[in-house]
Amino acid sequence: MKTAIMKRIITAGVMILLISCTNNGGAKMNDLTVFPKGDKAGNQIFTNTVWVKMMLTDQDSVFDTQAYNVTFEPAGRTHWHSHPGGQLLFATKGEGYYQEKDKPAQLLKEGDMVAIPPNVVHWHGAGPVETFVHLGMSTKVHLGPAEWFGPVTDEEYAEATSKQ
Repeated sequence: MKTAIMKRIITAGVMILLISCTNNGGAKMNDLTVFPKGDKAGNQIFTNTVWVKMMLTDQDSVFDTQAYNVTFEPAGRTHWHSHPGGQLLFATKGEGYYQEKDKPAQLLKEGDMVAIPPNVVHWHGAGPVETFVHLGMSTKVHLGPAEWFGPVTDEEYAEATSKQ
């Protein structure tokens, strides 16, 4: 019950923030970046070019949550990983993919949300043609950091993104 209420509060807060940031002095909707792009990430947990902006860390969170904006250049993606407390993804720009281990990939478009249960091995990132941006939230971070299992191979990526 408490978890369901917290999820609703967090989701409502994110949606209000997204709505409030959509009018940027008359800029075209496709030109907007809701959150800062952040810093270029290393290749220890990503493949190709990815930027990450940490917005809320577990050190400053009374919500037991981390929040981050991630920008994936075409073909940019995470490595296979899981979160002991689960993860939420909110697609904010472009089209990308989410795939759980041994399951078909899901195409993600602006406005889509994925609720990833704890300990589910998965990856997410951009398609091969356009940039993809999502807001990610790791929940119940007191349970520990993400566990990383290595890169999504080019073959796995090609197979996942060619079926859409």
